[in-house]
Amino acid sequence: MPDPAAAVTDENQRPGGLLEIDEAVTGDLATLLAEDARGMVLNLVADLYPADLALLLSRLETEQGQKLLTWLDPARGAEALPELDHDYRTQLLADLPATRLTVLVDALDTDDAADVLADLPEMLAVRVLPRLDDADDLNELLGYGEETAGGIMAAEYVAVPATWSVADVTEEVRRVARMVEEVYSVFVIGEGRVLEGVVSLKKLLLSPAERSIAEIMERDFISVTTNVDQEEAAQVMERYDLVSMPVLDGDGHLVGRITIDDVVDVIRSEAEEDMQLMSGVSGDESPMTSLLKVSRGRLPWLVIGLAGAGLSGLVIGGFEESLEQAVVLATFIPIVTAMGGNAAVQSAAITVQGITSGELWTGDALARVGREAVVAACNGLVLAGLLCSAVAVLGVAHAGPLALTLGLTMLFVVMLASANGALIPFGLQALGIDPASAIGPFVTTLNDILGLTVYFLIASLFYL
Repeated sequence: MPDPAAAVTDENQRPGGLLEIDEAVTGDLATLLAEDARGMVLNLVADLYPADLALLLSRLETEQGQKLLTWLDPARGAEALPELDHDYRTQLLADLPATRLTVLVDALDTDDAADVLADLPEMLAVRVLPRLDDADDLNELLGYGEETAGGIMAAEYVAVPATWSVADVTEEVRRVARMVEEVYSVFVIGEGRVLEGVVSLKKLLLSPAERSIAEIMERDFISVTTNVDQEEAAQVMERYDLVSMPVLDGDGHLVGRITIDDVVDVIRSEAEEDMQLMSGVSGDESPMTSLLKVSRGRLPWLVIGLAGAGLSGLVIGGFEESLEQAVVLATFIPIVTAMGGNAAVQSAAITVQGITSGELWTGDALARVGREAVVAACNGLVLAGLLCSAVAVLGVAHAGPLALTLGLTMLFVVMLASANGALIPFGLQALGIDPASAIGPFVTTLNDILGLTVYFLIASLFYL
């Protein structure tokens, strides 16, 4: 058998000496874990970044991952936890001894620790929470909604009174540097921890030591409250190019901060959720999700699709007489449904993107539909011309009525589908439903039904 220690070779190194995580490395690590070769395992993972360590853990069997976590230094093990998939992380930590789990969670920033605790079985979380150094802060964070600004903020930050000098504040930054992992700015607070201003780290370092912090602080600052949706908080930071943003309670008291790394996680999470909703998946599925949960999340959309297909069948059956008069109409049913679905998806995708980014508001709905109608009319005319030309070239019997039926159908179906794709996301948003659902089976099935209805109504005019 090849020596597992040889896993770290020049071929497995990326530029900069970083280990490339692949099947060979994972297999060798699993072998070393099975042989209890602790020293070799720790040497293999010593220089991994947290994200790479998390990837390595996620490719191991749960028992092997737990063994690796118990061997790692608590700080190293804790760094990987926020990078893990939530479902796998829960499996990995659920059977760890409570003492080891406590040490790992204690090494995390409060926002990451709150996420880990929220994913644990309730009985285990209740056992671990009182043992943590930041138990009070974590209790408060866990009280906020998981997808709110309060749910993603960290309780570690630098806050100073407005009466302090620049020299005093600089010394305070040094003092809390070990507790606050990344310092981007200093928050200036007044009585009752009411936020009065913000000072960037750059401005602090470039200001004379004897000046008052109140003289250099920015009083016109951007902030959010704890109950703001995490996606909205991310949009605010993106819009104003912030790397750190204060979070306030309803009375203006400073309670935490959101940093750029939190926002990146939110943007990725929201993008993955939207992509799944567009595909008719629950929105919280991952490769590590249990089979039962995956089935439960997908089945409702499949049932909706089945019901929609049944309705489409009823529509076709309702125009049986038209089909008997011109059986050739059945040949073009797939084209009608496909083009309607494609047009709706194109329109809905841009509308959902605009709503999600904040570029489109509810009042823009009619203007959006009008814009899509113009584009759809142009595209529909081109598609109708191509389809009529194809009918003429193929020499189909009664080509005139068929070409007119297909041409008019294509024009109206593309226009109708595009209008639906533009309008439905606004309607879903008004109902409190994620607009991304508009691109899923719901809209495509709806457009199949409407498209077939239009097709056979037009056909009835020429064939009955």
